[in-house]
Amino acid sequence: MNISHWISHWANWHGDRVAVHFEGRDISYGEMDARVRQLAAMLRAEFDVGKGDRVAHLGYNSAELLELLFACARLGAMLVPLNWRLAPPEHAWILQDCEPKAVLAEADFFDHLNGIDAGPPLVAYGEAPDGTWQSYDELLAASDTAATDDGGLDDPVTIVYTSGTTGRPKGTVLTQEAIFYNAINAIAAHDISREDHVLTVLPMFHVGGMNIHTTPAIHAGASITILARFDPAATLGAIHQRKPSIFLTVPAMSLAMTAHPDWAQTDLSSLRLVGIGSSAVPEAILRAFLDRDIPATQIYGLTESAPVAIIQSTDDAWSRIGSCGKPALHTRARIVDDNGDQVAPGEGGEIVLRGKNLFREYWRNEAGTAEAYEGGWFHTGDIGHQDEDGYYYVDERKKDVVISGGENIYPAELENILADCSDLAEAAVVGRPDARWGEIPVACVVRRPGSDIQGGDILALFEGRLARYKHPRAVIFMDALPRNAMGKVEKFTLRDGLAEKDG
Repeated sequence: MNISHWISHWANWHGDRVAVHFEGRDISYGEMDARVRQLAAMLRAEFDVGKGDRVAHLGYNSAELLELLFACARLGAMLVPLNWRLAPPEHAWILQDCEPKAVLAEADFFDHLNGIDAGPPLVAYGEAPDGTWQSYDELLAASDTAATDDGGLDDPVTIVYTSGTTGRPKGTVLTQEAIFYNAINAIAAHDISREDHVLTVLPMFHVGGMNIHTTPAIHAGASITILARFDPAATLGAIHQRKPSIFLTVPAMSLAMTAHPDWAQTDLSSLRLVGIGSSAVPEAILRAFLDRDIPATQIYGLTESAPVAIIQSTDDAWSRIGSCGKPALHTRARIVDDNGDQVAPGEGGEIVLRGKNLFREYWRNEAGTAEAYEGGWFHTGDIGHQDEDGYYYVDERKKDVVISGGENIYPAELENILADCSDLAEAAVVGRPDARWGEIPVACVVRRPGSDIQGGDILALFEGRLARYKHPRAVIFMDALPRNAMGKVEKFTLRDGLAEKDG
């Protein structure tokens, strides 16, 4: 048994029912089942993909990406969904680390991959460019549907790379069992059934876009409309025209939608639920939906939790504004102090998690895995508290991370680049509050004596090396960085100073 059987089951029960709508195409459960089988057969025949092997994908949201996940599940292989916003050096490192049997890519990224030494075979969606590329359509057409069905729930099925505190991405390994229990968590919390229609707009290279509602909808036999990329007008148009019952967003997307001229006249009446994924959601964003009589519920989780860990029910949407809810059905949560002891309600501490939806390991990183699971619980790095009624609240972050527009940015990545600049004596990157993005990264730097390097010169250091969304939005020149008695930079002092200036 593997998670591709979800599709086979619904193909057997109601094969004509629409599973996925994408760019004008309706794909039934019966068609999706056949497509997944054929894709698995192609991967096995052409690239010898089997248990434990990796297949990478570089492209926007699509029906093909979702099918690739389930084809890998049939084979016991792992999908590596690449963040299309990353720069070529970042992708080059990931591909070297995970060593995929093939990379499947969309046309917007052909030149991108040609510019790096990717190594594995390159497969093009659409017309293949000249060179070593192969055509996805031609390979698929030449394959039959006799793929073996070797995958099981214990097999790892995705490696999702996230930026790390050391400056190198970490590959988070999720098993099929984790995806299964994550689906049950989401279905139980939000009463997802085959009568639902999910609109997926968040990037599916993130576990949020792929697993908060999308894969649970397949488990439940529901229908999904997928948009390739987020655009506020297109998203509002899809809600108006496609009439979804469930929609997932993040604060930056919600702000763009509510600020759009079409917001007021868009018919949102089909929505019975809007999920908002983030560590903390501003009340104004929640009220934009609540004021239109749509339950807007917060969902807390991480890549490592697949991600549904703590989740708010629709019943609590109006009465528990600010809370991310209670632990999901198959997840346990605690608030602990620095010694790992559970604290009393109302007291702050780190949120730790347990459950079969949690990740197995960081890819080829035993030390990082052991540290994350110290004491038998996964340490999230988020600081929160629990009220007397058992509801959880996220207060701040313990880990050094900036969350901008729903994307995690680890300052270590940026600081590694700044450390290579001979004009700088020291540098640190922190998050500054921002009305649109929640936070933006800001570089606080000290020039070496005799240097007159300017802010524009420093910002240029990041071009072509890191994804643009990670670049600092501003440079603050200082005489010295604040440090404690041990010589460590006091980033909280920097953050507080930036917040006071903005205030």
